[in-house]
Amino acid sequence: MLAGATLADPARIDIRGEVEVERDVFIDVNTVLVGKVHLAARVAIGPNCFIRNSRIGADTEVQANSHIDNALIGEHCRIGPFARLRPRTVLHRGAHIGNFVEVKNSEIGAGSKANHLSYVGDAQVGDDVNIGAGTITCNYDGANKWPTAIEDGAFIGSGAMLVAPVRIGANATIGAGSTITANAPDGKLTLTRPPQITVASWERPRKLDAEEHAAAVESAIKSPKDRE
Repeated sequence: MLAGATLADPARIDIRGEVEVERDVFIDVNTVLVGKVHLAARVAIGPNCFIRNSRIGADTEVQANSHIDNALIGEHCRIGPFARLRPRTVLHRGAHIGNFVEVKNSEIGAGSKANHLSYVGDAQVGDDVNIGAGTITCNYDGANKWPTAIEDGAFIGSGAMLVAPVRIGANATIGAGSTITANAPDGKLTLTRPPQITVASWERPRKLDAEEHAAAVESAIKSPKDRE
């Protein structure tokens, strides 16, 4: 506090290492700081955050319930709530990592955003990239880890699966719901999407009462459907 930090409640903070703070830092309740932690000027830490062996740049906000471990975070970034930054994560100035986004061993360029429900692992992300909700870099094939490169200005639509190793070109657009297994060229729209069909004869299953359900189960056991 003498170094310039404001604590929402000095009785509810847990410091387990060498913590350095610059002026006008704010730390909310139930924050845990482990190892060597550096908080630059005007950093704001929300409640229930865990930070270990990390540096956080000036004017960055870490919102509630975020977990930061061995990360290097630049100025004017926004993290959380409920974000997880795993070891060897680097965020450049103005990057946004939002709710339920996990980043591991990746570098996120200036002004780039992954705001919702995504996983970015073993990736090199350029500047001003938008990573849509539910996007995953599929970096593990069951035996080895592989890299993903997303160049400056790319737009990744929601629900995209980027199967590494793969490169998404500068200013490329990836259509929502696509599974990308080959490099996407600069400045083009790339998507994978089967034709949409409607089955006119289909009916939503009706909830069976207990007697009907028991009879249906008995029938299925006696004459199992051909699953082929």
